[in-house]
Amino acid sequence: MRIGAIATAMVTGAGLLVAGSPAAGAAARTPSAVVVVTRAAAASCSTGKYQKQVEGYLKKLGGYGTLSVDGKQSAGDCKAIKKFQSRFGIKPASGLAGPTTFGVAKRLAGTNTSTCKASKSKTTVCVDLTHQTVFVMKGGKVYFKPTVTRTGMKGYRTPTGTYKTWQRANPEYSEKYKVNMYNWQRFVGGVGLHRTTTYLHDAWRGSHGCVNLLKSDAVYLYGKLKKGTTVKVYGRRPGT
Repeated sequence: MRIGAIATAMVTGAGLLVAGSPAAGAAARTPSAVVVVTRAAAASCSTGKYQKQVEGYLKKLGGYGTLSVDGKQSAGDCKAIKKFQSRFGIKPASGLAGPTTFGVAKRLAGTNTSTCKASKSKTTVCVDLTHQTVFVMKGGKVYFKPTVTRTGMKGYRTPTGTYKTWQRANPEYSEKYKVNMYNWQRFVGGVGLHRTTTYLHDAWRGSHGCVNLLKSDAVYLYGKLKKGTTVKVYGRRPGT
């Protein structure tokens, strides 16, 4: 006699106890397996390979809630990781500490804003090629916290140096690549800041030199910056 897929769930002090039970009309028998699902899993958050590392990076970054750096998923950890994933466009924002979440958190936590050496008298957009991050300094202080970017791929490295934005458009159409570049802010040659047209976290992708941004960041910076803003590009994107 086959056992049906119906399950009986009992909430216990340690989590959710799930035991198989027979389908209607089947002879009663002792369940062959008992699976204990933790509260975190019951809240639809699984423990990822990089759980403890991500917990540590998010605690360092701050602003994502209370985390326990112990490598064990909890309701608080789950909420914090989901918030982080949503902020930086990581899909799915499921709370799982996978390789993309780990990589983004590591890059952001490793970004040292002082390395930009921005002028205290100017607003400066800092593009850290090494960490693939962007932030804005104003009056010697962080005005816009580090966010993620994707810069030039191999053969199309984003040029390092200090520049000024000299053209803005929304959108700017690229005749060469046949694509609209929204929230466009050009700062050298054909290179500028603009909204990405693809999933930013595809590690194998790269731009043709431009500084690709998440939609929310591109919109925000386009609204806050103006023509003539200083852009400082430094470091080197890994693999280029």
